Amino acid sequence: MHLRFLLFLFTFTLFAAITVNAATTPTEAAAIAAAERDHSAYVLPPDKLAQSDALARVRVALTFGTPLLGMLALFLTLQWHIAARMRNVAMNLSNRAGFSKNRWVQCFLFFFEFLLFMTVLSLPLNVYEHHVQSAYGLSVQGWGSWLADQAKSFGLNYLFGGLGVMLLFYLIRRFPRRWWLWLWIPTMAFSLLAVFAEPYVIAPLFNKFEPLSHSDPELVTQLERVVARGKGIDIPPERMFLMKASDKVTTLNAYVSGFGASKRIVVWDTSLAKASPDEILFIFGHEMGHYVLGHILRGMLFAFIFILVSFFLGFHLFQFLLARFGPRWHIRTQDDWAALVVFVLVLSLIDFLGEPVQSAFSRSLEHAADIYGQEVVHGIVADPQRVGRAAFQLLGENGLATPNPSAFVTFWTADHPPLWWRASFAKHYDPWTANAQSKYFPNQ
Repeated sequence: MHLRFLLFLFTFTLFAAITVNAATTPTEAAAIAAAERDHSAYVLPPDKLAQSDALARVRVALTFGTPLLGMLALFLTLQWHIAARMRNVAMNLSNRAGFSKNRWVQCFLFFFEFLLFMTVLSLPLNVYEHHVQSAYGLSVQGWGSWLADQAKSFGLNYLFGGLGVMLLFYLIRRFPRRWWLWLWIPTMAFSLLAVFAEPYVIAPLFNKFEPLSHSDPELVTQLERVVARGKGIDIPPERMFLMKASDKVTTLNAYVSGFGASKRIVVWDTSLAKASPDEILFIFGHEMGHYVLGHILRGMLFAFIFILVSFFLGFHLFQFLLARFGPRWHIRTQDDWAALVVFVLVLSLIDFLGEPVQSAFSRSLEHAADIYGQEVVHGIVADPQRVGRAAFQLLGENGLATPNPSAFVTFWTADHPPLWWRASFAKHYDPWTANAQSKYFPNQ
């Protein structure tokens, strides 16, 4: 009981510390209130509006249907003894190959069966989603390239997932009652390593990158002005990259990735082709804001807390399910390979139910970065309000974002505020008038 109380206290305190943004200024509060009443900042022509509303319905169905069907598949895999049969196959193959007691062989055989089985089950939905993206003109990626990306993802999931499964069962055998806590520690370490290595190792497997200075040196010079105005951050030109997104999509984007020596900002080539220089400066300022405002660190801390709570709750639900249904599912003990399916089901359920918390946290960071992006380009672009609104209009039109999103769907799944709201806020946020207050640049 004391451990649970300390865990709750630690979680609550750290969660509160990392989710509190800088205090809302009166100018920001006024703009928020005005934005809530104004739906005119982001509009679509009738043809695009019809497309965006139809696409929104498909996206909602996929957003909720994919995890729910995944959990149903996991449950049926247990209920129909498929997990137990996969375990038996792995054990038999290991024995026949002369590795009857080699848990590494057993682990990777079982995990291959499980991952392949779940991949095949999810393939129809993934194919349909890519078809929809192509039908609405959001994707130009051919099926061969798409299948190659799927194969790469499978290989990465098998390699790193297999190592994770091996570690999980080692800890279950070594610490039968506290393995959830011991699992959390290497999970944090691996997450940090993954964030650091992603720009070097993972991203180049799926897209092509080149220094932004090779394609648009004049834009780099302008971006350096934004960096200089931001202060307290070092993003030299060699850390500004162009991604050849046009090989696969028609949508626009930019993002930040890595930390420390791997820190970089990436702009899609579709953004360069369709956005004005001022709009790109605003988008860049938004992404830079994530670094300046410490969102990378706060995001990792939030993830660590969420994982800790998930493992803690997952452990107890895992134990309950095994005690209640283990014999029916032909799963003998918690270190039975087939018990992995139970643990994945439990974590999937917790992740789904916790999605509103994750979404709300992400939306708070994105809103803060919107404000920072608008303020940091003040004095560099002529009208930050107009530029911000125009950038969101462009992003929405090219991505067919609906101007009429469901409030429930936004609450549950949206990791960014709705486009109509972001455009409206940009329109009304003007901290440079008399008696107004800039949030992040109070003396400028």
